Amino acid sequence: MRSDNQSIERGFLIAESMGSFAVENRGSLNSDSTKWRLPQRAQARLGKGEIDEIAYSPDGTQLAVRSSIGIWLYDVRTSTEINLIAGHTGSVNTMAYSPDGKTLASGSSDKTICLWDAVTGEHKRTLEGHTGEVRSLTYTPDGHTLASGSWSGEIRFWDAITGECKQIFKGHVWEVNSMAPSPDGKTLASGSSDKTICLWDAVTGEHKRTLEGHARPVNCVAYSLDGRTLASGSSDGTVCLWDACTGEHKQTLKEHVCSVNSVAYSPDGQLLASGAVGEIGFWNALTGEHKHTLKGYVDYVTSMAFSPDGVTFASASSGASGRAGGIIHFWDAATGAHKQAREHTDSVRSVVYSPDGSTLASRSGSKTICLWDARTVQHREIFSGHRDSIHCVVYSPDGRTLSSGSSDKTIRIWNVHTAERKQTLKGHTKQINTLVYSPDGRMLASGSADKTVRLWEVHTGKLTRTLRGHRSEVNSVVYSPDGSTLASGSADKTVRLWDAHTGQFVRMLKGHTGEISSIVYSPDGSMLAIGSGSRKEIRVWDVATGRLKQTLSGHVDGVHCMVYSPDGRILASGSSDKTVFLWDTVTGQSLHTFSGHTETVDSVVFSPDGRTLASGSHDGTVLLWGVVL
Repeated sequence: MRSDNQSIERGFLIAESMGSFAVENRGSLNSDSTKWRLPQRAQARLGKGEIDEIAYSPDGTQLAVRSSIGIWLYDVRTSTEINLIAGHTGSVNTMAYSPDGKTLASGSSDKTICLWDAVTGEHKRTLEGHTGEVRSLTYTPDGHTLASGSWSGEIRFWDAITGECKQIFKGHVWEVNSMAPSPDGKTLASGSSDKTICLWDAVTGEHKRTLEGHARPVNCVAYSLDGRTLASGSSDGTVCLWDACTGEHKQTLKEHVCSVNSVAYSPDGQLLASGAVGEIGFWNALTGEHKHTLKGYVDYVTSMAFSPDGVTFASASSGASGRAGGIIHFWDAATGAHKQAREHTDSVRSVVYSPDGSTLASRSGSKTICLWDARTVQHREIFSGHRDSIHCVVYSPDGRTLSSGSSDKTIRIWNVHTAERKQTLKGHTKQINTLVYSPDGRMLASGSADKTVRLWEVHTGKLTRTLRGHRSEVNSVVYSPDGSTLASGSADKTVRLWDAHTGQFVRMLKGHTGEISSIVYSPDGSMLAIGSGSRKEIRVWDVATGRLKQTLSGHVDGVHCMVYSPDGRILASGSSDKTVFLWDTVTGQSLHTFSGHTETVDSVVFSPDGRTLASGSHDGTVLLWGVVL
């Protein structure tokens, strides 16, 4: 493996100069949303991020969808994307429209608040001052003040025009999860993980009273249309109704058995909706009488909103059973009839190219696998069938089958062309964390939280060997390029080498001080790179001598995934620090850092020609990066 740093650096300059996609990052958007607001040097984005919140614009023409990568704006009439608002360096935790609909505010884990033009998506101003994550936002009805609540329990009032911080006050001891102004604008209600609701004078910031009664964190608050009642939803599974003037507890609605994450009043004030795990409840807003419950379409309801005209009701869910995570459902508000759905993606724990480079497969929902056309980056197929979260996906060497490992303790082998399940392999007693095919495609190795590595005959599905020795869960397994050796990395901080044919233990690589999250052989089989999820470094070992050759340092958080380029000149690594590093495999020097994900990078893979690197993240997206050498 010969290194030429200058040629590699020139390659990145070429890739940057070729990036026509950069025009769309800064200028007008075209119809291809996979290229909107891309980070520097990224070529495309698969998936839209995990959904957390939805809100109609005041005029009802747009629906804002807060995802883990930014805020997507949809045209309500056509249900099509019209913009992506992105720019925070951390995940977006909250958003709020100004009453006139001209501004959209977003609060982030990066501790800042950004104000955006709600039509063009143009950044207007950044508000700084919070010392913790910004968890909730709301405008006062007159639009003059923006209130923000933080992880530390602090609430700030900002001048919505100048961005000046007007007041700072504390009353909560834990994070402020939700805020709502009274219709007359005189009072602000805030719900917190400290199980309380605080009422504040929205003009002076004076604390008026604290409402207590929930047994667990308060996740959401909302005022009735007439301002006389305040509704609160809690992790204790209840909705409480309070007299907004006296703070007196009026009623507790107990239809739900799981956490209530969202409450919303209809525009006419007649209905109160509450979203929980697996269901949405509707109540008579005046009497508290339970009217009906929507079930079957929703999983973990994170947010709800009535359209301003009251005709449509929208709900955001973290996913429905067997489908991709992050689904927006639209309902007829009068009848409860389901109208349509839009899907986003859940955290991407695994992404892999097909051997011919034509397709990308990713774990795009907790229980689903999504296939994407690698050239057009369009969604092609969804595989579903696992009963619990999928942790790993891998193609067979011939590209005809795809295997997946899950928390349901099974491995499923799929026919790539028909999406049909060919086999289900059972034997592990805990979740499967990692899978790898032997180079000849005849064997499949699996590593599990049950501390074992198991070898399966692909054609018959027969379990041929169980390798024991690790003292903790196995996080990564990999075959040597010649198929003679199998390496396994574990949370016990060791890597074990096994004879792939006999299953005999060969050697242990010690010296790591953190759990092993990822291991990968160089293409020629001479080196074994080992990364730790609890450490910030990568160690590269000489396979022949068993000696440590290099230690690669640069990440500021744990390393979760690695891959060598096909020619062995570059090692790519993904980390909890949200970045992807490229390393020169001869010198050990860092060549470049790809930044743009808003959450942990869990998977990296080169295309077969080495020109593209795909990275999958907790943020629910796969980013494609150009690597031209």
